[in-house]
Amino acid sequence: MPPSLTIPDAELIERFVRASGPGGQNVNKVATAVELRFDVARSPSLPEAVRERLLAKRDRRMTDDGVFVINAQRFRTQERNRQDARERLHAFIEAGLHAPKPRVATRPSRASKERRLDAKRRSSTIKRGRASRDWD
Repeated sequence: MPPSLTIPDAELIERFVRASGPGGQNVNKVATAVELRFDVARSPSLPEAVRERLLAKRDRRMTDDGVFVINAQRFRTQERNRQDARERLHAFIEAGLHAPKPRVATRPSRASKERRLDAKRRSSTIKRGRASRDWD
């Protein structure tokens, strides 16, 4: 993120839950997985343009209310999972910072049209030759 854009910890909601999957007795006792929630729709620290780009993304981690939810349970320690969740949030916001370049419509050149039609003619004659061959 650029130095001007910082998200205060007060806007992040962290919940620690038990991780799923293998891990022996430890997984049943210790809440190492992190569920990080960030309200993109109501965050005062996001510029309006960035907010709209992030909400327009079709990301399955975004709820209908505009809350971005990250579940981090890759690591065995709570602190490492917290760091991982924050890094993933950082990457998501970073993707929304840059406006996509508008596409400039172009037309195919005459030479490229000719090459395409020649290739179609060539493959057509090859296929025609396969169909009419007499093997006797």
